[in-house]
Amino acid sequence: MQAVEKTGRTVEEAVELALSDLGVSREEAEVEVIDQPSKGLLGILGTKPARVRVTVKNSTARRAREFIGSILKTMNLNASMVVTENDQSVTINLKGDKLGILIGRRGETLDALQYLMNLSVNKHQETRKKLILDIEGYRQRREETLKKLAQKLADKARQRGRSVVLEPMNSLERRIIHTALQGNDDITTFSEGEEPYRKIIIAPKR
Repeated sequence: MQAVEKTGRTVEEAVELALSDLGVSREEAEVEVIDQPSKGLLGILGTKPARVRVTVKNSTARRAREFIGSILKTMNLNASMVVTENDQSVTINLKGDKLGILIGRRGETLDALQYLMNLSVNKHQETRKKLILDIEGYRQRREETLKKLAQKLADKARQRGRSVVLEPMNSLERRIIHTALQGNDDITTFSEGEEPYRKIIIAPKR
C-alpha cells in the first residue's frame, strides 16, 4: 500500500499535504499521528511540527479507480472519474472527450470493460462489491431508450396480433424490457436462445 509521512504546523496541515501527494481523499486514507505539534518559547505554535503517516486504504473503490486509470493510460485517453461507493457497490462514471470508443456498439465495449473490472478488482477478495462502469450517464440514457422501444414494439405486437422478436441483448437489457412491459394485461414477454444470442419475444396474450 502507498504511504507517505508529512510534517506541518498542525496535524490537519500535514494530513492535507500527504493526501495531496497521494492523490486521494480523506475517506480513502488511514491517518496515523506520529508527533503532535509542540509550543515553543512564549507559547508560539510550531516549534516542533506535527508529523503524520498517511496510508492509502486498499478499498474496492481505490482498486477500481486504478484499474480504469490503467486502461485510460494505455489508450491515451483523458477522463475524469466520479466514484461513488456504498456497502454493496462501487460506481465509476467517466467524463471526457472521445470516450465513445469505450462504449462501443450498443454498449458492448462498456459491458466488457465492466466485466473485466469486476474480475480484476474482486479477485482474491473476501468481501466483494458489484462494480458498475458508466460513461457520462450512458447507461441511464440506454435504459430510457430501451423502455421506449419496449412500448413501441408492444404496440406493434398488439396491432399485428403476432409476436415481435427483438435483436439479441445481454441479460441486463433484457431485464429492462421485461420490467417495462410486465404490467400489461394483454402483452407477455419471454426469452429464447443461448447467450450471447438470447432474444426477447414480445407477444400478445391469447
